Amino acid sequence: MYFEYPYLLWLLVIPVLLILRYLWVELKDRRAHMRVSALDAWKAGGRSVFEILRHLPFVLRIAALGLIIVAIARPRSSSLVEKVDTEGIDIIFAMDVSTSMLARDFTPDRLSAAKDIAIEFIAQRPSDRMGIVVFAGESYTQCPLTTDRATLINLMKDVQTDLIEDGTAIGNGLATAVARMKDSDAKSRVVILLTDGVNNMGEIDPAMATEIAKTYGIRVYTIGVGASGQAPYPVQTPWGIELRNIPVEIDEALLKSIADGTGGRYFRATDNTKLSEIYAEIGQMEKTRTSVDSFPVYKDLYGNYAIAALICLLLEVLVAAILRRMPSC
Repeated sequence: MYFEYPYLLWLLVIPVLLILRYLWVELKDRRAHMRVSALDAWKAGGRSVFEILRHLPFVLRIAALGLIIVAIARPRSSSLVEKVDTEGIDIIFAMDVSTSMLARDFTPDRLSAAKDIAIEFIAQRPSDRMGIVVFAGESYTQCPLTTDRATLINLMKDVQTDLIEDGTAIGNGLATAVARMKDSDAKSRVVILLTDGVNNMGEIDPAMATEIAKTYGIRVYTIGVGASGQAPYPVQTPWGIELRNIPVEIDEALLKSIADGTGGRYFRATDNTKLSEIYAEIGQMEKTRTSVDSFPVYKDLYGNYAIAALICLLLEVLVAAILRRMPSC
């Protein structure tokens, strides 16, 4: 606490002088005015309630005066408040949903693992806007950019194969993701493109999509998903689902070219753990920008002292009225 006008506190000398004067008058009045043979009668009677209470109005008046002086000196309190400004990042997940994503070199399969780890990533970034684009032989927007985590996570869970023509149109997937955020005013815009195959369909060439992303200042992180060599893939047979090994074909050169051309980075995920580590690494590279401004907030306290002074004055009037009605008066 501090005072806006601390020099006014010198006025507290006034109530001190009034107290000294009151004590001097009291001592003077205590001098004997008559002679008696003995004081036993007065000593036995003790001090009356009136004798004690008659000083209370003066005490209340002095307290009120002191409180008024403190109030006009304007006491204030200050506390430091921090204002946190968070600048989020716009992120689009461009996910391959071709049937090859059902391969079981991940647990339980590539697509399920990619969805689960992406959901963990989403939950850890509350300040960012995120969206989902899926692609196979063609592409579409599963969820536009949003900060609604519940909706985003539910739509991520709904991502599945067989909803669009099969194939791998990496160029279309990237172009759709860029289109979803090209008008964004975020200072940092990122596409996380995840695929397990080779571009074999689509009207838009991946190189052209890369140039479009670069033009709009969108950084692309590419992730190749699949174990080395071969991976078990579920095949429907007359006797039920049978796992057969299929070769893992990922166009790593293309994915590296997309990442390098947009200022991103290429990653290779061979299992769930590696994919989780990749998302964690991307999260570290794309940190939300936070600025903290500290400023003092002041609060005037003079009102409390003024109210206390008013209460003292009202009590003085009340006590004085009661004392006047007492027989000892």
